[in-house]
Amino acid sequence: MTDRTIPLAGVLGNPISQSRSPQLFRHWLKAYDRPGFYVPVHVTEGDLEQVIRTMPKMGFVGCNVTAPHKVDVLEIADLATDRATLIGAANTLIFRKDGKIHADNTDGYGFIANLKQGAPGWAPSIGPAAVLGAGGAARAVIASLIDVGVQEIFLSNRTRPKAEALKAAFGTKVTVVDWVQAGNMLEDAATVVNTTSLGMAGKPEFRVPLDGLRRGTVVTDLVYNPLKTRLLVEAEAAGCVVVDGLGMLLHQAVPGFERWFGVRPEVDVDTRAAVLA
Repeated sequence: MTDRTIPLAGVLGNPISQSRSPQLFRHWLKAYDRPGFYVPVHVTEGDLEQVIRTMPKMGFVGCNVTAPHKVDVLEIADLATDRATLIGAANTLIFRKDGKIHADNTDGYGFIANLKQGAPGWAPSIGPAAVLGAGGAARAVIASLIDVGVQEIFLSNRTRPKAEALKAAFGTKVTVVDWVQAGNMLEDAATVVNTTSLGMAGKPEFRVPLDGLRRGTVVTDLVYNPLKTRLLVEAEAAGCVVVDGLGMLLHQAVPGFERWFGVRPEVDVDTRAAVLA
């Protein structure tokens, strides 16, 4: 008899109610007429490993992982991709049929795919990138920029030691700039990326001076609530090409959906509308 088990997947976090991933996956499951379910799972740090090791027994084929668990799941996994190891965090777990837990990080893939979709003229060769922030998202962004061929990255963070740690991890292509000088590094950048939570709803305002932005610079903000942050509004007014952060969330989910449900989904207008609804 053919195994007709319905695949389950989900997203783990603490908190998890804010996640848009369930809306995204429900849209794709319906759009591609795939059997399966995708659920949000609230997990505390103390229960994380037990929950992950129990999930395959419940029929889960994999899960996404969000804050604050991305670093910890890398330690729990039996195997990890090179990019997850380089970034030092995982956002996707695959529960293999041999019982192994495989960790991956698709944030960098999602970032580049969103950049190319939102700014079709963007290319690694257009010039240096300026990255604001030095957390886990910044690690993924820097790794992906270097991977596709960006030769020079200016990096600034409110606490300089965290930025210096990323320079130590990624090498001479990264130049650290003091936070008080962050606005100056925009003058020489062809690509500007905000990986901080500044400007997010409920968080402090983004106050880095933006008068150094030049017409044609590609500016993207990983914050997607609000969809048009102050950074993007002012960048657009300065003639920059702006790319909002929602697309990164959508694109980073593509590899997981393909692995778990057997079809590679498209990130299109309907996808965005479904997640924003």
